[in-house]
Amino acid sequence: MNKEQKSEVIELLKSKFTQYNNFYITNTESLTVEQVNKLRRVCFDKQVEMKVAKNTLIRKALESLDAEKYTGVYESLNGVTALMFSESPKEPALILSSFRKESNTDKPVLKAAFVADEVYTGDNQLAALTRIKTKNELIGDVIGLLQSPAKRVIAALLEKAKKEETPAE
Repeated sequence: MNKEQKSEVIELLKSKFTQYNNFYITNTESLTVEQVNKLRRVCFDKQVEMKVAKNTLIRKALESLDAEKYTGVYESLNGVTALMFSESPKEPALILSSFRKESNTDKPVLKAAFVADEVYTGDNQLAALTRIKTKNELIGDVIGLLQSPAKRVIAALLEKAKKEETPAE
């Protein structure tokens, strides 16, 4: 890869890191070509972009954007690295978890995740990342909480009206 090609890859990565608030760094080294292709298809179906790049180019792209912001990610840039970019903070974690279950393996390994300006390092963080609530889930929870008292008040008023309509025996 010549210098110009490296620059193109760095620019592409910078645009992806800017476009998405969430990205996962995984190790796909021990997966077969068939497994990697299957993982790519699942990612495509779930609107998650998967890119493989050299660690030094990933690091240069991150450093050129904001060296301090991504400090916790750099130590994870070793071995074979596949990046998963997503609008959803938890979709890549769900993909990795279900892929592992279906394949009956512990691969691919999660090296790190950058979710909403927080860095999660290590494969042991995968379970926690699958439980992160998305923006829409949080909004739904708030709406549910707000509706609950109103529903109780309406139910109580309807019950009272029903009692008043029923003639006493």
